[in-house]
Amino acid sequence: MGRVGVLLLNLGGPERIEDVRPFLFNLFSDPEIIRLPFPWLQKPLAWFISLSRSRRSEANYQLIGGGSPLRRITQEQATALQETLHRCDIDATVYIGMRYWHPFTEEAVARIKRDRLDRLVILPLYPQFSISTSGSSFRLLELLRQQDEGFRHLDYTVVPSWYRRPGYLKTMAELIAQELDRHPNPDRVHVFFSAHGVPVSYVEEAGDPYQREIEDCTRRIMDTLQRPNPYTLAYQSRVGPVEWLKPYTEAAMEDLAARGVRDLLVVPISFVSEHIETLQELDIEFREQAEEAGIENFSRVPALNTHPGFIQDLAELVQESLESPSLTLEEVIHPPRRAKMYPQERWEWGITTMAEVWNGRLAMVGFIALLVEMLSGHGPLHLAGLL
Repeated sequence: MGRVGVLLLNLGGPERIEDVRPFLFNLFSDPEIIRLPFPWLQKPLAWFISLSRSRRSEANYQLIGGGSPLRRITQEQATALQETLHRCDIDATVYIGMRYWHPFTEEAVARIKRDRLDRLVILPLYPQFSISTSGSSFRLLELLRQQDEGFRHLDYTVVPSWYRRPGYLKTMAELIAQELDRHPNPDRVHVFFSAHGVPVSYVEEAGDPYQREIEDCTRRIMDTLQRPNPYTLAYQSRVGPVEWLKPYTEAAMEDLAARGVRDLLVVPISFVSEHIETLQELDIEFREQAEEAGIENFSRVPALNTHPGFIQDLAELVQESLESPSLTLEEVIHPPRRAKMYPQERWEWGITTMAEVWNGRLAMVGFIALLVEMLSGHGPLHLAGLL
């Protein structure tokens, strides 16, 4: 089989408070996050948004210990996966490629080239595919291949999504069952799946299969669980003045409380690692809203992290991918060129839904006003200094 590599893809997150602002700058510098008619405006706008939003984002990170644990957990997953592959007699090296923070995807590609691999498996740590998560990293890898002849000639295969894996479904069902059994009346607990949202336009206009895969994944987990508990699927983390997939997590929780539900078990369905959206948004913000609405027993299923069953299933997935016909980056779903993309982190823009809408609008208005000042020569800064 030769020298094998596995590239784990993820979003990335600031590890320290001082990382928050540059992380936001990287995020909003991506033209697929905010598309502008004039490319030269991209970095000035990213600078403005990161400056205006960093203080609120820093406060949210302070609530979970001062930084995101995503890199640490992803490294632990990579180490566990590599060790498991070695035990399966696969001499593999596992790399980490983050989209917006260290270690960047570009850094991982440099290491992959240095190690002169014979085969590479590209594996996103998103169970379900979306053009805004796995798809964004895939498009970056396409660009890097176009620019680098050495990387372009590497034999590789892509795993777009893997939520149907029996090992993944079994592990998720086991974690849910463990939490249910902690309750005095397990059968009365309402299982509440909360997935990261995407704009409706992604699904209806860009052909994103994410909603379909999330719904299918939820049904499969409940079928594997084989418990009589009622369940709900909702979507969190929306941002901006556009329609996102419904029902929204906070609204669905309030509706269940109004209908008399008192025991709620939240399952983070689109996340495999603890990070800001599980530790702050679910555990703090949504817990408070649910309890105010009347939920008396609010609990959450932990993310998979380095669960042995999850890691073993990833190892088997890698092995199967190496033995199957290759799938190329060009064969993965691409969004239309005019599709408008939105950030995948709700907290960068604001805390409440209304604040998100108006913070985004005010940020753009403020930036335009600042830009006009600079272009007229009356502002305190010169535009060239921002580029």
